Amino acid sequence: MVAVPLMIAVVAIGVTLMYASILDVKERRVPHRTWRPALVIAIPMAAWVYGLTILADWQVAVGYLILAAVFCGFFYFFQAVNLFGGADAYALIIITACIPFFPIEPYFGTSPLGFFPFTVLTNAVLINIVAPVAILGKNLLEGNRAPLPCLFLGFPVDGKAIQNEFGFVMEDIEEEEGRLTRRFVGFTESLRRIVRGERRLYTKDLRLHPKDYQREIALYRKAGRVWISYGIPFIIPITAGFLTALFMGDILFVIMKALAGM
Repeated sequence: MVAVPLMIAVVAIGVTLMYASILDVKERRVPHRTWRPALVIAIPMAAWVYGLTILADWQVAVGYLILAAVFCGFFYFFQAVNLFGGADAYALIIITACIPFFPIEPYFGTSPLGFFPFTVLTNAVLINIVAPVAILGKNLLEGNRAPLPCLFLGFPVDGKAIQNEFGFVMEDIEEEEGRLTRRFVGFTESLRRIVRGERRLYTKDLRLHPKDYQREIALYRKAGRVWISYGIPFIIPITAGFLTALFMGDILFVIMKALAGM
């Protein structure tokens, strides 16, 4: 009976995900040690699950092991090239390695693939899409002007209080001969910077290390209003995706069925 070890792993990882989300919101950092208690509990449970599955149908077990290895490899690669944060990658890898199957039947049922980590990922992505749509609506209502992608991803804040906000700065602001020049950092350029390993300037940096960023803080105050990204760590959509996958099922599959009239 694989449901028992799966549920034990689910509880251990679920509690850790919620704690990690709180840490990421407050500190913008999730230490590696945060995951250790969950791993101590979940890894033996995963071994138990795969052991039982091998005894029941070794071909199914091998198939899911290969699938899990491929997904873990992708998540590790995305983290290595800075497309995922470390905490995000660790969370997805732990879920993938330790909870391959749905432990219970969710309300809307499971997708044909039946691979729990894939449902967590797709749910997380869909949930994460809600925030940009809401931000676009806010910017349109307030009459904020920026390149279209920026309208989905951020909003202007008071430059004098930027240190109290959460997010990263979306503008390059310079002063030449007493005149401010500013330009938005587009998604493509931002992605290139991340891949090159160039760290984005977070408002948290301004708050915690004001002496290191005196020039930037002075420029932001002169600028009046500065665009920043919305500051929701991806670990929160991952946690929401985990919980919705567990209790509701695959959101994407439900949408596809609704569109198909099934």
